[in-house]
Amino acid sequence: MLEITSLNSLAVHLDRLIKGRLWLKVIIGLVLGVGFGMLINPSTGLVSEDFSLSLANWLDLPGQIFMRLVQMIMIPLIFASIISGIVANTSENLKSFGLRLLLYFVFTTVIAITIGLFVTLIMKPGEYFFKLGGFPDNGEKLPTEATEQTSLMENIPETISKLIPNNPLESILTGEMLGVVIFTIIIGVAITQLKHDTARPIIRFTEAIQKICMIVVSWAMRLVPYAVFGLIAALLSKIGIEIFLGLGYYMIVVIIGLILLMIFYLILVFVFTQKNPFRFLSLIREPQLLAFSTASSAAVMPVSMKTADEKLGVSSNISDFVIPVGATINMDGTALFQCVTTLFMAQAYGIELTMINLILITATVVAASIGTPAIPGGGVIILASVLQSAGIPIDGLIIIIGIDRILGMFRTAVNVTGDLTASVIFNKFYGSDTEVVVAKEE
Repeated sequence: MLEITSLNSLAVHLDRLIKGRLWLKVIIGLVLGVGFGMLINPSTGLVSEDFSLSLANWLDLPGQIFMRLVQMIMIPLIFASIISGIVANTSENLKSFGLRLLLYFVFTTVIAITIGLFVTLIMKPGEYFFKLGGFPDNGEKLPTEATEQTSLMENIPETISKLIPNNPLESILTGEMLGVVIFTIIIGVAITQLKHDTARPIIRFTEAIQKICMIVVSWAMRLVPYAVFGLIAALLSKIGIEIFLGLGYYMIVVIIGLILLMIFYLILVFVFTQKNPFRFLSLIREPQLLAFSTASSAAVMPVSMKTADEKLGVSSNISDFVIPVGATINMDGTALFQCVTTLFMAQAYGIELTMINLILITATVVAASIGTPAIPGGGVIILASVLQSAGIPIDGLIIIIGIDRILGMFRTAVNVTGDLTASVIFNKFYGSDTEVVVAKEE
């Protein structure tokens, strides 16, 4: 078996930030951002609309720099991490491990969608919104990239064949993460078939990429408290209070669904690992809070892997594979959001959905959530294909985009929790206890 340095040993650049209670600074930035954003909203009459818009653009700057740094480093980090996870496993172990991981992700995604269907059909947020007047027919359209989305269930064989990218560089340039992940897995498995002397330079190169990525991530993480303050303040300065009042019930339904999904994760942790669920939540609060603040599971990936290794006792060869793959294809929180939003919009437009429509929505959301980018706003863009497959107008998404940042924070925290849950479960069956030293809480 080839040897590669675990990402855990390369995460020293994040130690100072974590020990400095970065999560607490994020919460402070979040609270101050909410207060300041509401203060400079033109509806308060304290500032003019032009001044509020100009100030919001400057407040948004740290967040934009942070997200661009994350997006810049996301693909090489996922590439290096997945390869390290594959190389650390034997080829026979990888066959059963990889297949069962995929089946597990599909299973949890179906459960998430079922929860979304359950809470939406019972609470009916769209009918309430319909009574308030429904979506305005103002002719506004989504960005072109959303309207050009086609149904993922339109041609299943073609969709499956296109999972393997014919041009990996194109997938990298366009940010098509699923194609990048599949390409990386194929390359990683091929590396395990090389002789040790031949593979050694590739492994060392991968380690160097990991080190560089961790340094850049540590730079980006220093901006997080300021980015959170600016992004939230800018968001609340632009969005009118009436939007929150009109869509508040819908937002509550989404959050209730996400809470039920979190409870499901805790049940899985208890049943399969016998860990105390509340202890588990306490140990993962760092990546959860960072995920909540950044709304990007890819941005939190290094912290998630470090938490899995040091606090949850997960073997590095498990976390280095499960978490990067999960950050790309295990989007349970996003799948639930897409399901609830689809039914909400159908109810708001007064469209009756049959059982066949619900089954089609479930299948489409499973496929769509796998291809959702691990960046803020990715869920809404992919959601257009889900709506089209169900025959629901996508014009109303222009309003959903206005509050997506807030809902994105909640669902990303759930996505990261799902990845860490998968890590501890698969570590139970495939991890090596001799490799793990659980860090004591400070």
